[in-house]
Amino acid sequence: MNIELKKIDAIIVVALIIIAGFVLAYAGHWKDAGKYIPIKPIDGDPSFETPEPEPTPPNSLIPSYMRSITPEDEGKHFHKITINREWWYYTVVFDENSELPGWTVSISFNHMAWGDLLGTLKPDLMVVTLHGPNGEKYGGLINEKRGFGILENPTLEADTPGVFVTFKKSWAEGMAPNWHVHVEDENIDEDHDITIDLDFFAPSDPYWTFGSRALQKSKSKLASYTFFGCNVTGTIHLDGVEYTVKGSGYHEHTWTPNSLLKGFVKEWDWCQITLDNGWNIYYSNYKLRSTIFDSKETKFNPLGTLIITTDNGKTLTVLEDIDTTIKKSENFDEKIFLFIKMPKSISINAKPGIIQPLIKSYNIELELNIQPENTCDKLWRLPTYTGMKIGRSSITGKLTWNDVEGISQEVELNGIGNIWNMRSLV
Repeated sequence: MNIELKKIDAIIVVALIIIAGFVLAYAGHWKDAGKYIPIKPIDGDPSFETPEPEPTPPNSLIPSYMRSITPEDEGKHFHKITINREWWYYTVVFDENSELPGWTVSISFNHMAWGDLLGTLKPDLMVVTLHGPNGEKYGGLINEKRGFGILENPTLEADTPGVFVTFKKSWAEGMAPNWHVHVEDENIDEDHDITIDLDFFAPSDPYWTFGSRALQKSKSKLASYTFFGCNVTGTIHLDGVEYTVKGSGYHEHTWTPNSLLKGFVKEWDWCQITLDNGWNIYYSNYKLRSTIFDSKETKFNPLGTLIITTDNGKTLTVLEDIDTTIKKSENFDEKIFLFIKMPKSISINAKPGIIQPLIKSYNIELELNIQPENTCDKLWRLPTYTGMKIGRSSITGKLTWNDVEGISQEVELNGIGNIWNMRSLV
């Protein structure tokens, strides 16, 4: 009996070997059996090579008080008898991981001075604009009456400390480094339904672009600070369709005194830029004289600001010597007001000024071109004589400097900007 079992076991083993051989042969396992297949040697160093990091420009030395704010700074100031104007801005460029890649959003809550929109008696202004890379355009500007307490609810309200500002059903709330912005456009865009919810997180401290006090900036009558490279996430509903978005943005807060009348600032050009390489550039230029009747070229202006950051605001390169040229102008609306012309493109050349002598030795120079391409245009007619242009712009340029070893460095710049132009005759 044991002998018969051993024979059966042997037969089973042999059968399994034969079947396995057929299976392996059918699969091609024995095709190259017995052949010598040489192994190709690896050329060069087998270690992984890392790409050269992009060079970064020298940083400005900035006092700590220029980069510090308090909850009182973030809150309202227009309740003070000496302050007549206060604006809270939020802008963002959505990245490729969004469902709206390359789109821009500008949101602003503006407590205007009574004379800013002369003759309208509607000084509370809100801006909500969305612009896509293929000409998509949503939102607009709306200004409303300013109510007073029991008789009529104010259109724009604010509180302190921290940001808490409302315009009808839209609002912004929070405290550095986090804010939430909610927008219900109502009649801002009569052709579309828009709801926006965005969370802003600032990875670094802000920078005071204006401020008349070294300390206690919130007591300044003229002040403005900006957060750069904010991480922005949220949702946008357009005509009932929800889009999930994320990108890079800015938050800015400005207030001015009664003594700064509308007639003092004839024009401003303002652009918050997100570059393809992850850098950010902030540009603003307030002009004390109109370029409507004189040269289109604007020489150095002490109210110009240009700031570059390569790390979302942790370090800044501040350029104060700014020469701006309006290459071309177009009639804003010839049929309504022939004299108001908006920039069709802006060329900027910027260098360090006397305030930054250390980085001046590096011969740093910025050439920047701002091309508005998809904007919302608003004109207030007689007797206001004021026009605004807000929206998406394409950015090109280059930054050059000498490094610590004296070697020339150059970085090509490309990106997207949120632009805001204003022109006023009176």
